[in-house]
Amino acid sequence: QVQLVESGGGLVQAGGSLRLSCVASGCTFSINAMGWYRQAPGKQRELVATITASGSTHYADSVKSRFTITSDNAKNTVYLQMNSLKPEDTAVYYCNADYYYSASVYSRVNYWGQGTQVTVSS
Repeated sequence: QVQLVESGGGLVQAGGSLRLSCVASGCTFSINAMGWYRQAPGKQRELVATITASGSTHYADSVKSRFTITSDNAKNTVYLQMNSLKPEDTAVYYCNADYYYSASVYSRVNYWGQGTQVTVSS
């Protein structure tokens, strides 16, 4: 059973910074990619940033140049450095892992963390 443990959320003033972290633990054979998504009240969950095992990154236009996603493959950990935070960034941030649970290429699955609240005040 895979568990994603998220930390780093909290309350910050506009212009401030936060660093989120997510550790994937449990029975993972290998991780293909990890990422961060967010969901504000009344809105759909949206992609924030992703990073593959090879280091390829993708960012939502709304966070480009402000957020940076990094990973430590050996520790199955992903980080999200959030700078110049805006009130619009307020949301629950969810960690996601795309991984194989066995050596079979047909064992690829996706798993979500429970989320961590990020609140940016004006």
